[in-house]
Amino acid sequence: MHVLIDQYIPFLNGVLDPYATVEFIAPEEFTPARVQDADALIVRTRTRINKDLLAGSRVQFVATATIGYDHIDTSLDIPYWTACPGCNAQAVCDYIQEALLAVQLPYKSIGIVGYGHVGSRVAAMAKQLGMDVLINDPPKGLGVSLDEIADQCDIITFHTPLDETTYHLCDAAFLSKCRPHALIINAARGGIVDEQALFESHHPCIIDCWENEPAIHHALCQSPQTLLASYHIAGYSVEGKRNASQMCLDALCRFFNLPLLSVNTDQMPPAGDSQPGWLTRVSNQLKAHPENFETLRKQYPLR
Repeated sequence: MHVLIDQYIPFLNGVLDPYATVEFIAPEEFTPARVQDADALIVRTRTRINKDLLAGSRVQFVATATIGYDHIDTSLDIPYWTACPGCNAQAVCDYIQEALLAVQLPYKSIGIVGYGHVGSRVAAMAKQLGMDVLINDPPKGLGVSLDEIADQCDIITFHTPLDETTYHLCDAAFLSKCRPHALIINAARGGIVDEQALFESHHPCIIDCWENEPAIHHALCQSPQTLLASYHIAGYSVEGKRNASQMCLDALCRFFNLPLLSVNTDQMPPAGDSQPGWLTRVSNQLKAHPENFETLRKQYPLR
């Protein structure tokens, strides 16, 4: 068995060696020629799993070590694919809390769009901070309408997957219904927020996930309306990465009938900066050099 793994996915070095030929490669090395003889791929969002990549290959298994899977064409006839829902939910919740504490706005009400692994944690955290919480999650039959969120909330944070129903969910029409001072937060997926419409609305915002990464909206990033900007690292914690790697490994072992294996905790990366103010420091980095988005992301030390 031949397995290709994104080199930025930690905790997997040596684990599969007794059972497979394993190669750790850069995201840009996932090419049709490189995956031709692979049986399994373990990737991140930077690898587009599509017909062009997999045509003529023998790939049977694809796992993405992320909660989102909009980079996988699920209409393809892949024998098995999987994502890691909830793997970094607490890390994203911690990011939202750090962001709210960093901006220190006197806001009392928060609207949470999407009440899944992350949204439910954000709701509990916001209640502990004494905020009034409104939920919007029509697929689960929960909460109020988006119009009520727009009308009643000082903060609106998005925690949905990205698909045809959520693409530009926060668009010019929605923003026009929001309170003029309403703070918009996107730490979910780029594309949920129409960034040009957000920029033109002048709403204050906090953005971690951007459209067209790594070629992000420089004007929005550097605008004073963007109180905090980060390089898609809300979920980048040691715990989140370990959870994702273990979930990918579990799925691979089940599919190929291998013994259940554990991630390599000897490969524990050093803890990064998690002291108060860490998000402000990250934001200052990106605002100074938005063109360095991908480099900053690759060099970010896990919290």
